[in-house]
Amino acid sequence: MAGVVALGVAPPQELSRAEAAARAPVRFDFNGDGYGDLAVGAPGATVGGAARAGYVTVMYGGPHGLSVTRRAVMSRSTSGIPGSATTGEGFGTQLSRGDLDGDGYADLVIGNKSGTTDAVILWGGPHGLTGAGAKSVPATNTQTGDFNGDGKLDLALFRTRPAVGDDPNGSTASVRNGPFTRAGGHGTEASLDADHLKYYDVRDGATGDVNGDGRDDLALSIYEGDGVYGTRYYAGSASGPTPGTAPDTIPNTDGGIAFGDLNGDGYDDIAVGAVYDSAVTVAYGSASGVGPRGTWKTYTEDTPGVPGTNDPVFRFGESLSAADITGDGIDDLAVGVPGKELGYDDNAGAVDILRGSRSGLTGKGAQSFTQNTSGIPGTAELSDSFGSAVELLDINGNGYADLAAAAVGEDGGNGAVWELRGRPTGIVTDAALLFGPKAIGAPYAKAAFGTEIG
Repeated sequence: MAGVVALGVAPPQELSRAEAAARAPVRFDFNGDGYGDLAVGAPGATVGGAARAGYVTVMYGGPHGLSVTRRAVMSRSTSGIPGSATTGEGFGTQLSRGDLDGDGYADLVIGNKSGTTDAVILWGGPHGLTGAGAKSVPATNTQTGDFNGDGKLDLALFRTRPAVGDDPNGSTASVRNGPFTRAGGHGTEASLDADHLKYYDVRDGATGDVNGDGRDDLALSIYEGDGVYGTRYYAGSASGPTPGTAPDTIPNTDGGIAFGDLNGDGYDDIAVGAVYDSAVTVAYGSASGVGPRGTWKTYTEDTPGVPGTNDPVFRFGESLSAADITGDGIDDLAVGVPGKELGYDDNAGAVDILRGSRSGLTGKGAQSFTQNTSGIPGTAELSDSFGSAVELLDINGNGYADLAAAAVGEDGGNGAVWELRGRPTGIVTDAALLFGPKAIGAPYAKAAFGTEIG
């Protein structure tokens, strides 16, 4: 195969905005039709003969959910995207999104793991994402948010070459203020926490507004060295992200991070996964910011109501996503458990759903899904790692967040993603959709499809 560009782009069906029951937030909607769209990274794929060069697929939402015919596949071999497919780049290892140029369409920023090549901005529009006008930004991974509260989206840039040994290689970081233009323009740029981040590898992160001041806060997961992982927290301010003053401002993590209002009080809370403990800790937000350590609450599969029994090898919390599944105005939390053992199949994987409530996250009414759950296509197998990545977003415009869950080890490492619908009762399995790289006609051998979804 000559490369992903040979696959072309299947334009999404143009749907009247009136068809959407509830318009998706702009940050989730690349083509402006009112439905959430899903981006899927496949950083292990061979593109243009270059092993592990990687690509990204965008699956467009609609009134009936996702469809393998409404999608776009993009890589360094796609017309308009700067650069060329490079062995080991891992294009699509990290993704962030938001309306950077303020035109009403979400844009996608595609990162990588090479440490040397740049991230790329793909611009949204009425026909969705294409390579036309794509711009490089000097980063390997990024986060979007309105950090200074001026109503324009900003872009945090991180350049990291992930360590292969005990010692981190360190990161450089800066924040570019919006608005952005498609010609490459942007507002002022300032360095971010150089004295600390030079010692850490920035792995990923998330953004949200913890104190309700209209400025987004930033949480980063970092590698500190000698097998130790942690977090860095930055509060939004008029001058941009400001480092937290305490070492335990938010819980430490070697797993996922997600912002969401899990108790419905109008302030975002921060959920942090601790993989080696198979636990998720929630630090609740308030008008004064992140609550003190004594108010944090920890959840495991031993929490009353949560199906299963806790085991450190299950990796409860490796991936996290928060949104309102049931439509009650309170965010719920999807928890990836990719190490879950089913029978003798280690790392078969699961996804648990914990409900938000007025008293905070609870195990009451929790759900658990595996590939052996009735209605879910496929069969749980050794090393599938179902739940390796999760994302909650309203794909069909009915006002309930749907679940996208990846199994990066599915089909011998080719990878796959499942879409399950959200309803007032929670996540349901009717109309479940399974798709992988073969289904969309993309390179599939060891593609690690679903390593990142967003």
